[in-house]
Amino acid sequence: MPLIHSSAIVDSKAQIADDVEIGAYTIVGPDVVIGQGTKVGAHTIIEGHTTIGCNNSIGHYASVGAPPQHVKYKNEPTQLVIGDRNVIREFTSLHRGTPEAQGITQIGDDNWIMAYVHIAHDCVVGNHTLFTNNAQIAGHVKVGNWAILGGMSGVHQFVQIGEHAMLGGLSRLVQDLPPYVIAAGNDVLPHGLNVKGLSRRGFSDEAILALRKAYKLLYKSDLTLEEAKKAIWELANTQDGTIDSATAEKLKVFHDFIAGSKRGIVR
Repeated sequence: MPLIHSSAIVDSKAQIADDVEIGAYTIVGPDVVIGQGTKVGAHTIIEGHTTIGCNNSIGHYASVGAPPQHVKYKNEPTQLVIGDRNVIREFTSLHRGTPEAQGITQIGDDNWIMAYVHIAHDCVVGNHTLFTNNAQIAGHVKVGNWAILGGMSGVHQFVQIGEHAMLGGLSRLVQDLPPYVIAAGNDVLPHGLNVKGLSRRGFSDEAILALRKAYKLLYKSDLTLEEAKKAIWELANTQDGTIDSATAEKLKVFHDFIAGSKRGIVR
């Protein structure tokens, strides 16, 4: 049976796995599903159509699955879906989606979401991300795998952050941040490739060198954006044997993100 503190209020309709732990004074609503091995701290509220996977750790005083802060929301049965092995610390707020989008806020696996982080309605967060204390993302933001958001950073609605990108603390991001790039500032500017992070995650020296070339084409040349996109595409499709298939794929990820940006990229 789940280990539920005597002061906690868990609706009888909630689906709670046998080994879940729920702390004192926590409230769990009727449409909540919590998977095996998940631990929930004290004074937390989990509500709405919220599905939480296995082996998550949710801290004290968290708000999980609250209605979206959206003026057109009329209490429709939208969702928050959280994967496995996430650490969600104290005083975080994770909101459900809205009918205007897909109706789902999604958080993947193995993320570290620190204290006071806010993830708004309809956001899509990948895997292995790191949200440092007080990072805030507005509605419809997409955060790629292994991305890092610095403390007290703010991200405008509909912005996309590419995989392995890093946003510095106290930054204000209003345009898309390409994969692999470090950026920071009140008016965010690029500050190089996330070389240390890529190396830690097993990127080869050849891949990092090729991504450096792509970064220079985009940010350190006199090329227009269209010219830079073309040059990066040509680099990814080099046929002289200097670019292996794995590196070419990473270059294509970089190119495709830039080419697909609707808000414009940090530049």
